[in-house]
Amino acid sequence: MDKNEIKPVAQNKKATHDYFVLEEYEAGIELFGTEIKSIRQGKINLKDSWCSIDGGEIFVNGMHISPYDHGNIFNRDPMRVRKLLMHKSEINRLYGTVKQEGLALIPLSVYFKNGRAKVNVGLCKGKKLYDKRAAAASKDAARNIERAMKERNG
Repeated sequence: MDKNEIKPVAQNKKATHDYFVLEEYEAGIELFGTEIKSIRQGKINLKDSWCSIDGGEIFVNGMHISPYDHGNIFNRDPMRVRKLLMHKSEINRLYGTVKQEGLALIPLSVYFKNGRAKVNVGLCKGKKLYDKRAAAASKDAARNIERAMKERNG
């Protein structure tokens, strides 16, 4: 196994559907042993999760990590609020940006980097309904073009 290998675990597909991602940040995540074992098995859901900044610290809310099968009494609440690990200067800059411009911090993906769980946090702006329709239409058009090219060359 390569030392700098990145192994993806979970993606938040709903985030790219509902938001424009302006910037992305990498953060560590504070977990317990049974939670990390559960993540290694891929039992994590980012669907309705978001990040909040409170007291100079950043937290992820709504991230569901299923209880570990062999965890017994050591299992934690699957929906508990978890602390993210970022530099203080990054957190302060994000806090100012979120407060001024009304943006949201959304976890985009969870992956392992050098054996440690990392969260990719996006600074996001909400999409309006017409933006979602336009994105779906362009995706359909690209799919139709791809299909036509395949039939023509096939």
